[in-house]
Parts: sequence; C-alpha cells; structure tokens
Amino acid sequence: MKYFVYHLFILTAIVIAGAMGQEMSKQSKPLDPKNMDLSVKPCDDFNQYANGTWMKNATIPPAFSQWGSFTELDEHNTDVLHGILKDAAKDRTAPEGSNRQKIGDFYATGMDSATIESLGWKPVEGDLKQIDGLSDIAGVQSEIARLHIYGRGALFNFGSGQDAKNSSEVIGQLGQGGLGMPDRDYYLANDKKSVKLREDYISYMTAMFKLIGYDDAKAAAAGQSIMTVETRLAKAARTRVERRDAEKNYHRMTQKELSALAPSFEWNRFFVGVGWANPGDVNVGQPEFFKTVDSMMTDVPLDSWKQYLRWRVLDGSAPYLSSVFVNEHFKFHGIALTGTKELQPRWKRIKNVIDGMLGEALGEVYVAKAFPPQAKARALEMVNNLKEAMREHIKKNEWMDDSTKEAALKKLDAFTVKIGYPDKWRDYSTMHIGRSSFLENIRRGEEFSTQFSINKIGKPVDKTEWGMSPPTVNAYYSSTRNEIVFPAGILQPPFFDFNADDAVNYGGMGAVIGHEISHGFDDQGSKFDADGNLKMWWTEKTRKKFEERTAILAKEFDGFVAIDTMHVNGKLTLGENIGDLGGLAIAFTALENSLKGKDVAAIDGFSPEQRFFLSWAQVWRRVVRPEQLQLQVKTDSHSPANFRVNGPIVNLQAFYDAFHCDQQGKLFLPQEKRAMIWNYR
Repeated sequence: MKYFVYHLFILTAIVIAGAMGQEMSKQSKPLDPKNMDLSVKPCDDFNQYANGTWMKNATIPPAFSQWGSFTELDEHNTDVLHGILKDAAKDRTAPEGSNRQKIGDFYATGMDSATIESLGWKPVEGDLKQIDGLSDIAGVQSEIARLHIYGRGALFNFGSGQDAKNSSEVIGQLGQGGLGMPDRDYYLANDKKSVKLREDYISYMTAMFKLIGYDDAKAAAAGQSIMTVETRLAKAARTRVERRDAEKNYHRMTQKELSALAPSFEWNRFFVGVGWANPGDVNVGQPEFFKTVDSMMTDVPLDSWKQYLRWRVLDGSAPYLSSVFVNEHFKFHGIALTGTKELQPRWKRIKNVIDGMLGEALGEVYVAKAFPPQAKARALEMVNNLKEAMREHIKKNEWMDDSTKEAALKKLDAFTVKIGYPDKWRDYSTMHIGRSSFLENIRRGEEFSTQFSINKIGKPVDKTEWGMSPPTVNAYYSSTRNEIVFPAGILQPPFFDFNADDAVNYGGMGAVIGHEISHGFDDQGSKFDADGNLKMWWTEKTRKKFEERTAILAKEFDGFVAIDTMHVNGKLTLGENIGDLGGLAIAFTALENSLKGKDVAAIDGFSPEQRFFLSWAQVWRRVVRPEQLQLQVKTDSHSPANFRVNGPIVNLQAFYDAFHCDQQGKLFLPQEKRAMIWNYR
C-alpha cells in the first residue's frame, strides 16, 4: 500500500495479495525436499534450488493470475469464510442490525443471481439519468462529490489520514486519481503492450456503452472522449516512484490556499457534498495535479465531463450488475491486464466484497473458529525476539553515529504491536444491510466507509483501529502510527507452524515480522520519528551513509530482468527490498539467539541455518502469468517473487556460510558490492 491509504493511515505491507483460489495444497512436512530441485546449486539460483520441482509441477488455476504460498493459504481462509457466510445467510433468526444479519443478508443478495440478471443495468439507471441532466460545471462538481460518497473516486482521491508532520491529528487528504487503467504510464508509454492495452480499454468502454443502448458510433465516440480526459489526468500525475517520497507528497493547506491553487473548483461545495460539514486544513499530495484539474474545469466540454462521469458509474458498478456487464469488466480488468483465464465463482467474488466492507464483522467469527489463543502468544514471543535482534543490529551497526543510534532505538522501543485481531471491533450499527438489493447494499457499504473516514477528521487518532481484516494473508507497518500489525490470516503454515522447528518459523513468519520492523527503517519509513511524525531524526552525515547503501540495493534490483526486456524498478521497490533484506538479517539473528546452548540436529540432511533460508524461499514460491508479471513490474512496489528469494540473500554472509558457497557461485557478490544496511555482517 502506498502513498495514501484513504480512511486509514500511511502503511506498508509485505505483499499485495489479489483474489485467490483453489484448495490449500497438502504438504507432508513443513519443508518438503520433494519440492526442491537438487540438480541446481543453491549458490547459483537459490529459488530454483529451493522451489524448482514445485514450480515445475505447479499450475495456475484458470481463475487466477498467479499461484503460490500466499494464494494457497488465502484459499484455505476463504473456505472458512465461505462456511461462515453460508450459515449466516441461512439464519433468518439473527437479530435485526446484528453483524450476523448483515453478513448473511449481504451474502444472500449477492448470491441471488436470478434477481441480478433480471435487473440488468437498472440499478445504475438513476445515476446515469442524473448525469444526463447536468447542465453546467457546477452540476458536474456536485456529481463528482456524490460519486465520491459511493466510492467511485471521480477525478481525484479524497479521504482522511493522520497529518504526516503531526501524527496526533487527522486531516483531510487529497491526491491524484480518476484513472480507469492501473497507472499513468498505461496512458503515456509507447511500447506495443501499452498501445495494445489502450486499444483494449477503448474497446471495453465502447462495449459497455453499447450495453446501455448507445449505437456503435456514439459508443466509440464516448470511449475516445473519456480516453482524452483520462490521458490529460495521467500526464499531470506523478510516477509511482515520485509518490513514494513522503516529504514531496506533503503539502498541508488551508481552505483559502486550496482555493487559490485550484480556484475553478468549488471546494466547499465538494467537501460539504461528501459530508465534511466544516472543512479545515487538507494535505494536497500532488499540487501540480490539481492545477491541471483546475484548468480542466474551464476547457473540457460539458459533454466530455458527462461521458467521463457515466464511465465512473459503469466501470465501478459493473462487477455487481448482470453477467454481461461482469463479463465485459473481467475481459479487460482480468484477461487483458492480468492474463486470468476465468472469472472467479460468484461466491468468492461476494466473499471478497463483504470482507472489504464488513471485514471485522466477518473476522470476529473467523478468529473464533480459526485462531487459537496460543498462536497469538507464540507470535508475540517471536515479535519480541525480532525486536531484540533489531536492537542488536542497530547497536552493532558501524555506519551509524551514536546520536542516530539512540534515536533509532527510541523508535524501536515505541513500536506498537498488533497480532491476530483488534482489541475493539468496529461498530457497523449505522450500516443498514437488507435482502432487497445487492447493489444497494454495496452503496450502503461504500457510503459507510466514506463517512467513517470523514468522521475521523478533527478527532483523536483511534490507535485501536486496524488497516486489514483478521482473515487477511498479509501484514503491514504504519509510518504515522509506528506500529506493526499481523492479522490472524497469515499466522498459519507455511509462515507459522506449531509443529515446525524454530528454523522454519523464523525463516517464514520471523522474516515477515522482521520485514515489517525494517519498514520503520527503510528509505521512507525512516523519515518518521518514534511518534509517527515526518521529522528527520538522523544526523546529516549518517543519513548520507544510509542513502549510499540503499542506492547499492536499488542498483542491484535494477539489474534484474523480470520478463522480456522489462527490468525490476529498483527505486520503486526499494522500501520493500530493504524490508526483505533487513527482515531476513534480523530473523537469522533471532534464530541464532534461540539456538544458543542447543545441539540441534539436521532434518532431512539440512542444518537449522539451511532450513531457515529454505523456509524463506518456500514463502515466496510462485508461478505467475506473463500479463500479471508485466502489471506487477509497472505498478507494484514489491519485486517479483523469485527476486524476493534471490535478491536479499546475496547480501548476507549467513547465506553463503549456510550453503558453503565459494566465490564461483552465480549468486556470489564480493563483500565490497553488498548492500550493508541493517545487515551488519
């Protein structure tokens, strides 16, 4: 998750896990040698050595763009959630307004395909008629506000978040947005794939407009008009690398200053329209983007705005309408963009919607079924051990001066740790869910989410709040809260296994914990102090040394070719790569500490040190469709999985020692070329 996390806070996660599927694979051992390719030397290609046979035999199910450890575990969780939702939908005795009634009714309306098919596009007919009636730019701006209430994000992004330089305060947040394709570069790049995707996007828009009654010529013209508007927004937008810089994306403004920046947009009308009755200061992430928005208010024709707004309604609502709309949406967003061959079954799509809108209502039941108390206790023990290992690494770090070390230790001590599920569950009492309309339930959920976000502005920060639902197979670090969070969903094999040896657990969940701890000290997280404020706590001399070392890591990943001629973007992925490298280093130290005084035998011929790295590789085993890999390289701050295995280990002497690598191994890096950041050896 990147620059803005609307409704929540600035955070960084270990992985972005998309829609998942298929049953969790049965593995007889925490580490099964049958998954390895022993014909490959570990020092030549460790990912192939550790996962080669698994990758050779793995198949990507038609409804998925990738398959690996994250997807396997997520699918296991999905099966548990499926049972919860089916039971809730059958239960007509649940008290009105209870969470069980809400998730049950939401699921029932989503699964009522007969009603949804019979309605066609009638659920959005009122929205489209309202847009048809717009007669001036004032009406356009009011409609933009209305669509924001329902999660359609027209023109730009808006929400709330902690002030980056005063983390005790929640303010409004404005950022670039309004695009229908995943990134600005899809509109601007001239390579064959980008050109083809633009053609596919226009074809998609044309097909969708025809479904609501446009003739061929009118539908094609609408698509071209929308592309013109969105391309102009794309040209004004910052790159993903630029948006990683927390300092350059901080511009707190008064309402007067915001109006001076973009005077042609009536901001008070917008803010009041979305439910922010007394607008105060707002952070404008990318001011130059809003200068373009301002000029577009006066020179984009009214009809072009109306087509653009219709498209925000259609594209955003398509997954919840009848099958012809769902299929056209999937044809572009699934097949063209990610290479996915088949649409997910309806029940999984509905599960994803409910998890997104009622995640803690669903999660409360999930943890009661699937997360034993001893898992939380063991995870907390591991977190404490990883924090102590990080303390050791900070103290032994030779490139930091004493005052910076002292500040770093203060920040580490201030970390908040959240494990499994919230101590206080979210109150959904104002979200009214019934059995009459699936799309109406979607709207109510989106409206609740928008109001939930806006209601936080000007109030004390709720430090009990979570940014992920409990069943999520993920973890995150929040810069403005200085906290690390590990949902129950990820605290299972292969990441965390009660029956496994310490080496496996430290190489899996331990490295995940270490990854999130390291985010507090990566190139951007390190700009926030112990209280979560964007404030430089480094001495200038030490910061320069840090940036010299992170530049080595960025250059290393720049050299990796992901697919065809597409290289990994070392600057875009730098924070995550620092997280992986630091996480592995401190997790290995924590393992060493746990092994002190013990005589631990090899298992299947592998020492504890070897099993540690094999466990890390197992976590990242993955097969990916080419289209999904291209999308990831262009838009994702996480490196492709094979480079998450091989990339960090070449900088760790512990890896070379564990597998007795000599200087002839293809992965070998001389000491002077290694990125020595939080890995002090």
